[in-house]
Amino acid sequence: MTTTVAPVATSRHDLRLALGALGVVFGDIGTSPLYAFRESFIGLHPLPIEPLYVMGVLSLIFWALVLVVTVKYVLITMHADNRGEGGSFALLALIRRVTPSARALPAISMAALAATALFYGDAVITPAISILSAVEGLSLVDPAFSAAVVPLTLAIVLALFAIQHFGTAVVGRWFGPVMLLWFAVLGLLGVLNIAARPGVLLAANPYHAVAFVGADPLRAFLTLGTVVLTITGAEALYADMGHFGRRPIARAWMAIVLPTLLLCYAGQAARLLGDPATVDQLFFLLAPRWALWPLLALATAATVIASQSAITGAFSITQQAMQLGYLPRLKVVYTSAQERGQVFVPAVNAIVCVAVIGLVLGFGSSTALASAFGFAVTSTMVLTTLIMGFVIFRIWRLRRIWMFVLYGVLLAFDLALFGASATKIPEGAWLPLAIASAIMLLLTTWGRGRALLAARLGQETQSVESFVDAAGDLARVPGMAVYFTRDRNRVPLALLHSLRHYHVLHERVLFLNIRTALMPHVKHVHRLRFEELGPGLARADVTFGFRDDPNVPKVLLGFLPPVWHDAALTAGYVLGRQIVVAARHSRMPLWRETIFAAMVRLSGSAVEYYRLPPDHVVELGSQAEI
Repeated sequence: MTTTVAPVATSRHDLRLALGALGVVFGDIGTSPLYAFRESFIGLHPLPIEPLYVMGVLSLIFWALVLVVTVKYVLITMHADNRGEGGSFALLALIRRVTPSARALPAISMAALAATALFYGDAVITPAISILSAVEGLSLVDPAFSAAVVPLTLAIVLALFAIQHFGTAVVGRWFGPVMLLWFAVLGLLGVLNIAARPGVLLAANPYHAVAFVGADPLRAFLTLGTVVLTITGAEALYADMGHFGRRPIARAWMAIVLPTLLLCYAGQAARLLGDPATVDQLFFLLAPRWALWPLLALATAATVIASQSAITGAFSITQQAMQLGYLPRLKVVYTSAQERGQVFVPAVNAIVCVAVIGLVLGFGSSTALASAFGFAVTSTMVLTTLIMGFVIFRIWRLRRIWMFVLYGVLLAFDLALFGASATKIPEGAWLPLAIASAIMLLLTTWGRGRALLAARLGQETQSVESFVDAAGDLARVPGMAVYFTRDRNRVPLALLHSLRHYHVLHERVLFLNIRTALMPHVKHVHRLRFEELGPGLARADVTFGFRDDPNVPKVLLGFLPPVWHDAALTAGYVLGRQIVVAARHSRMPLWRETIFAAMVRLSGSAVEYYRLPPDHVVELGSQAEI
């Protein structure tokens, strides 16, 4: 009995995870058939609707899905997890942990930050192009509805961002089944149209892609800029691995998503060859007329789910950036008591909402936005491939000749997609590039500024050892005070300021150093390291993973020794708050120091971030030059 129940239970659990992955991981790539295939024939560089070009584009799409998504992400990259987590930050943390002294580490860090910055550009464009492409199907019902496309899209966008503060726990239960139905419909529409022209299935033969390239190499290269639209969202397979696990995501891709996408694209090719006039609304014309309204409703639901995935991804990556010290503290709301990954960041929600509304109003159609889409994706893919080269050949040490050949093919394909997408910079691809550049500036400025500020403050403090020796002569008052410190070996500046004014110490003083581990989660029993330094003086190191909820009181009350635990129930938390002012000889340019000072002022309160009881907190401010 025991030998059969466990595998069945595991199998059911994996199936539930795979179903959940359909709703969260594959929303973006799963809604690409709405607009991706047709863009090669109506976009910036339209191709003639002839068998050579239609079959060539279909063949390129087939091999993009196989090489980039299946081989690169499912079979290779998803094995480079950091304790089960994926994504740019997890990959960077893995390399830092395994090879902390590698010479390439600074370059890898910059590449990971750039990939993160590019993700924000993608997260802004995804809701706009996805929802627009679905609502545009209304024009098939009645051309007069075309005037309602933008207003209705804006209404859906506003409603979507308005409900973000509720979290995805309730809505998320419906995501998987809806997307399962969506993929089933994609496959069915593909089969119905392939039946009229089964010859399109021969596009799986790379001969058709090669023939296209050989006959018209320039147009074939430019077409890669639209082919990449079929693989937007591929990064989500790796980035969301921590939520569902590698095996459920891989199974969902291989068993459901990949086959139905290929069938749908083949069906679109068959339909286009049979009736070139359908190109403008190619996806919706795959269905019979009576099915248009249900298909519109399902497509809208699928695009909302795809948009939701991009938005929650922005929340998650913002939280990780804050934990790793690349962004200032922002208010984070944990929307689920069970799932640590479900967070809501109000500031990010507002900024992304305004940006999406601006895109919808500024571009007005999914075709116009298609020029902006894809560049961020291809840039991120190239960066991921370059970082994976370090993992493959330095960490895994897979140096067989076939691995070099395979890696070369994958990198060459990524570079070709990137090059083709880069040609669209003047037509709209500048937008995600501008967004990523601004985010990259903020990430690097905050990281550099924090390092300089920590070094500056370290010069004004004294060592813990010398302070412990002198503490015996100081007067004591009842109670316990917890002082936050950046350097566990230095006395917090807030304590020295307090002594300068009040000339007394509390009966118990705890120096608290908070660290972020190079792993997503740290077990509760491993989060606190406590050390008594002298009478009434102690030091505690609290370690959180970069995806953990940094609830400081919960850790202290859960793991401090009994005597200190009782005092911690009524302890006061003393925070130092620095006001950055311009220095005459700053190690940062003045304009960049001004940005850092503004970020410091806009940084959220440590009270909310660390879950401190507000009525037990004292903040001591001081000015600091960097």
